[in-house]
Amino acid sequence: MSVKKDDTALAVGLPAPVFTLEGVGPQGEETVSSEALKGAPYLLYFYPRASTPGCTTQACDLRDHLSELNVPGGKGLRVLGVSPDGVTALEKFITKQSLNFTLLSDKEHSLAEAYGVWVKKKLYGKEFMGIERSSFLIDAEGRIAACKRKVRPAQHVAWVQEVLAQL
Repeated sequence: MSVKKDDTALAVGLPAPVFTLEGVGPQGEETVSSEALKGAPYLLYFYPRASTPGCTTQACDLRDHLSELNVPGGKGLRVLGVSPDGVTALEKFITKQSLNFTLLSDKEHSLAEAYGVWVKKKLYGKEFMGIERSSFLIDAEGRIAACKRKVRPAQHVAWVQEVLAQL
């Protein structure tokens, strides 16, 4: 896993962090790099943990609406989910939920840190570091076209559809 980030804050219109991560897609294990993704827009969404209720809701909603998520020109949007889970947990999640897109393992949370979504969280009075559920649409040139922080799982697809309609 590698991530390259400069010190500028992420914002719409700026280059997205460069990365290479191991993951699992519908066809099995794969390595995905931002460099190989150039040439077509893609959705990079960060979620806290595979097989938890909110993450399952979000992933299954994306699965069910993936064929409707098209970029200008009618091509389907590539969707990549990122979590600190290991590849084995991602394989189980993809298989159990019949997911039709790729999940990436960011065990060291380097990509999450590069995107600013590895944050201090509080639950039941305890503080810990974890993923802030967030989504980034990256354009064909590798720039951030849109971003949404603190995504609500059941509203994620609607946001993606809205953003795609504005491209």
